[in-house]
Amino acid sequence: MKTMALFSATAATVIPRNLAIASSSKHFLAHSLLPSFPRFVSFPTPKSNPRNLRTVSLQSPRAQASASPSPSATFHGLCYVVGDNIDTDQIIPAEYLTLVPSKPDEYEKLGSYALVGLPASYATRFVDAGETKTKYAIVIGGANFGCGSSREHAPVALGAAGVSAVVAESYARIFFRNSVATGEVYPLESESRLCEECRTGDVVTIELGESRLINHTTGKEYRLNPIGDAGPVIEAGGIFAYARKSGMIPSR
Repeated sequence: MKTMALFSATAATVIPRNLAIASSSKHFLAHSLLPSFPRFVSFPTPKSNPRNLRTVSLQSPRAQASASPSPSATFHGLCYVVGDNIDTDQIIPAEYLTLVPSKPDEYEKLGSYALVGLPASYATRFVDAGETKTKYAIVIGGANFGCGSSREHAPVALGAAGVSAVVAESYARIFFRNSVATGEVYPLESESRLCEECRTGDVVTIELGESRLINHTTGKEYRLNPIGDAGPVIEAGGIFAYARKSGMIPSR
């Protein structure tokens, strides 16, 4: 079963009703779960993980982690900077979609291929050859990040590689939705084009509670759009984990 089933009619007992999610002034509606599920009205955007491995096939070994970032959590590390229109084939090429994230060894392999589809103009590899994890905790992108085909593996691959958050000027709706549904990465939106302000290798900190990014290399600070009601869903580890945690569906 793919995570996209979360937003299909067959998941009517699992997906929140009127789950309106906004990304860069674009809205989509995920139909029908339970009337009590909180409405997400125009939330701009949030990595975390007590994910439940048994919810859907895309749930990863990281689903078993015990700690969840709170709204006051911070993410710190090196950033990797990309440009506009980074599509899902660049994030994880189609040839690797046969890997099953719920299998720990294949989940690791998936991470090793994250952003391997970037063009040769990106001289710095996101994941070093022979490694399964990246040294870049934060990805900074331009406009329309995650465009292209609707593959749930895209945010999962980034999470498997060790990415805490993506900060972009705007997102393709499907990538944004899949990030929230899987709970793998926090898709944060910037108020300015950070891809032109930051450089790969800069040391940055994201403060969720303050909605800001601090570039320690340059000494500059930037405002991020607030996480909004998406935070609890991603903190729980995705839509199913949130529904179980909230008592909307039985815990397993």
